[in-house]
Amino acid sequence: MKKIALVYSFNSVKSAKIATKIAESFNQFEVEQLNVETCRAEEFLAYDGYILSVPTWFDGELPNYWDEFLPALENHDLTNKKVALYGLGDQKNYPENFCDAVGILAQFFEEKGAKIVGSTSPDGYSFESSKALRDNTLIGLLLDQENQARLSDERINNWTKQLELEFA
Repeated sequence: MKKIALVYSFNSVKSAKIATKIAESFNQFEVEQLNVETCRAEEFLAYDGYILSVPTWFDGELPNYWDEFLPALENHDLTNKKVALYGLGDQKNYPENFCDAVGILAQFFEEKGAKIVGSTSPDGYSFESSKALRDNTLIGLLLDQENQARLSDERINNWTKQLELEFA
């Protein structure tokens, strides 16, 4: 069985709540939760696939804990690793950079050779631009807990079903 890591900040309340829902939605894989704030590169690299949580901070930036962790992976080849990303953002108050951190993190992992999985449709969202949008496809699961929280459970369930196929 493939080892999948769900990596997020245990101190980020909204991300942790979503991570729990994601972990509980899987049927085919056991998903192990890792705290990005305390994770070491060796521990991270022991997995076959990753689900990474990345809320967008400020005006389209990565959270500090990702900025601090990524240098530990800088010299590692992640070819044959699959990475799915989910991000939290606010499309009403930050429509010009909605969930940009998803796109930023995806680019880092692609440059290391990883394959990004878990693309979703932009239908049902309303934002001006996002680094997570490529060729009219979102490169991860984007969640707006401020304005569309009622849609999150369905989006999570559909996404995890898709990921079970893509991680297989």
